[in-house]
Amino acid sequence: MRAICWHAKGDVRCDNVPDPKIVDPTDMVVRVTSTAICGSDLHLLDGFMPTMQAGDVIGHEPMGEVVEVGKEVRNLQPGDRVVIPFTISCGKCWFCEKQMYSLCDTSNPNYEIARKAMGHSPAALFGYSHMLGGFAGGQAEYLRVPYADVSPLKIESDLADEQVLFLSDILPTGYMGAENAEIEPGETVAVWGCGPVGQFAIQCAWMFNPKRVIAIDRVPERLAMAKQHGNAETINFDEQDVYDTLMEMTRGRGPDRCIDAVGAEAHGTGALDAVYDKVKTTMMLGTDRAHALREAIFCCRKGGTVSIPGVYLGYPDKLPFGAVVNKALTLKSGQTHVAKYHKMLLAKIEAGEIDPSVIVTDRVPLQEAPEAYRKFRDKKDGCIKVVLKP
Repeated sequence: MRAICWHAKGDVRCDNVPDPKIVDPTDMVVRVTSTAICGSDLHLLDGFMPTMQAGDVIGHEPMGEVVEVGKEVRNLQPGDRVVIPFTISCGKCWFCEKQMYSLCDTSNPNYEIARKAMGHSPAALFGYSHMLGGFAGGQAEYLRVPYADVSPLKIESDLADEQVLFLSDILPTGYMGAENAEIEPGETVAVWGCGPVGQFAIQCAWMFNPKRVIAIDRVPERLAMAKQHGNAETINFDEQDVYDTLMEMTRGRGPDRCIDAVGAEAHGTGALDAVYDKVKTTMMLGTDRAHALREAIFCCRKGGTVSIPGVYLGYPDKLPFGAVVNKALTLKSGQTHVAKYHKMLLAKIEAGEIDPSVIVTDRVPLQEAPEAYRKFRDKKDGCIKVVLKP
């Protein structure tokens, strides 16, 4: 089959690789009908995620049709249409029983690598390094799915792929980011980053009845989308000082809830800390550019909450932790517990309350993924979200 494989920093290719097979009786194999490039995939492309190996199949936002199931799979059968969450969860451990699916104790066969890096191992992820399981990803024609009865979401309506595809990751991620922000009715929410996760964090923030949502980015097309589909006020950080503007908009109080939907590769025009980050990561002396997180902490009102759905990879420098303590801020983060949210969000899609497909700007065949990766990374030609068609 054809699949998108990581080979080195800046080098992803469409290769021919062996077809996946049933390995365990709880597995299934899916023929992928749609998959997508996620912002966190750029951390692979840019060489910041450790334990990647040449030839690894990447991608973690797939959906498709079941073609084969293991003998212990009970909930699905060949012909079913399914969305596959990016997290791999056993459904039986202490964390899964508490719906903390991204913290599964069982699914990562390489847990010892993750434990040494983080203290404990989270769940395995599709297509996202050997530290997180070494499982082949979903930017491919076929995908092996472990624990098939646990997290995959069966789609029984005639909704188009693009309306439900993002239940695999970024829609639940945006929702959990808004939920973690602890938004109360009437409050002001500021969202750093208007990429795909940021767009959904903005839209989902309104589900908690804030008074206003403010979106921060520098890409005109992303800011326009946040305004049109997210009803957000916008700040272009190339043109406005973010802190001064937010203080003016909130009469000096600061936003009540801040969401960092940027993560490890933040930009900051002219900011000293951003220059410092760029130098360190360029020299491979650091793993994360944390300008957006620092700014969110600095801007958030006293006693507020900073939610961090953006992906961080290691040890970001110069975090203003004195501000966290002295302003009594709450920080909440985590990989998304997709299966906790996707049925509820599917119901909202079916009811017409949200249409995830509006963020799609580019649709390309699988073999054109390498160029689409670069276009997405460089934010060329208005590219906000790429869907790949195997």
